[in-house]
Amino acid sequence: MTSNCYLNTQNKAYCFGCEACVQSCSVGAIKMVADGEGFRYPVIDVAKCIHCGKCRNVCPASDMPQRSESPVRTFGGYVKDETVREESSSGGLFSALADAWCDEDTIVFGAETIGLEVRHSWVRYGDGIVKFRKSKYLQSEIGNSFRKAKQFLSDGKKVLFSGTPCQIAGLKKFLGDRPIGNLLTVEVVCEGVPTPLYIQKFAQWLGDKLGGEVTQIDYRYKDGRRWDFQVMQAALQKSTGGISKWKQDRWFSPFWSIWLQHLISRPSCYHCPFATRERVADITLGDLWGVHLYCPDLYGRNGGASVVFCNNDKGKHVLGLAIKSLHGHDLQVETAIRYQGPMRNHIATNERRSECMEDIKTMSYEAFVRKWAKRPTLKLLVQKYLWGNRQKVWLWNLFH
Repeated sequence: MTSNCYLNTQNKAYCFGCEACVQSCSVGAIKMVADGEGFRYPVIDVAKCIHCGKCRNVCPASDMPQRSESPVRTFGGYVKDETVREESSSGGLFSALADAWCDEDTIVFGAETIGLEVRHSWVRYGDGIVKFRKSKYLQSEIGNSFRKAKQFLSDGKKVLFSGTPCQIAGLKKFLGDRPIGNLLTVEVVCEGVPTPLYIQKFAQWLGDKLGGEVTQIDYRYKDGRRWDFQVMQAALQKSTGGISKWKQDRWFSPFWSIWLQHLISRPSCYHCPFATRERVADITLGDLWGVHLYCPDLYGRNGGASVVFCNNDKGKHVLGLAIKSLHGHDLQVETAIRYQGPMRNHIATNERRSECMEDIKTMSYEAFVRKWAKRPTLKLLVQKYLWGNRQKVWLWNLFH
């Protein structure tokens, strides 16, 4: 016999899906189960539950962990290693910070893509942190990562844990009062997570269309220094053998259009308490949006640029260690946050979300896209392809 976990009984908007409650349960009474919208929620097996209250104590929705009031240092730029920069979604700052913080025995946690799914895993530094690069536009399954991080810290190892703000909050609540001097937390600027149902439907459609199976999606393939175009690329295993690639510019992508209309995000994302300048992690990373407007010298020929918010002295110290491998400079925090919407407010509720979520479950992919995706306007296409960021930066360079 099962029953909904207390977190979801009344309102799913109060569950972030961080999985701290699952890992806190010593009798294995809680598991994550996908609902009709594809989002995973904790469900309790009441026959196993011993009513210890641990799941309630670690829930960040019930009791938020301590947060910094405002960044103590803000930096913009990109890593000097062009290979790392090309393999990253923006400026490669995650890799630079990892290089600065880690020794050969440090454990690094992050989200990796396995087929179409995203899961948290860990590696020893140097054994493949490349798989933690790139943005993943699905909520990762945490698995037992909090437990493993706790064990590594207990063993005296240094740990770098990266994730979304709610995942970092879940980790800190799970660790409780345990000393975390050996822990560095790095969060991403998050604009909400979309339902996996869209990607599943898209992959099925593309596989049928091209005669194969989608094995990997790069949501933000740079395609040769096209960072601000966010090309979506899929790899397919062809039924006839071999691998083929499919790609589509961001401005023509139904995924970006539908997601950015806030039609398919997790319910908690519309009420996210982490969408503020007060941060949970030591370091916050994001794309350096607005670079062509207030720091065009950091555009770097459209190869990708990042913004780093150091939220405490530990984060500031790690950035200081990484500076030698970076091209960039400090920024005014108020200016940087102006171009980081998810650090000012949570995403707005779309009144048609329920209708859209019903359609994604019942319609064909093509019919769903026809109804919900918006075509780019001529004005937008002119701005992006004829007089976009690249041209504005070129003009700035001409006079400086």
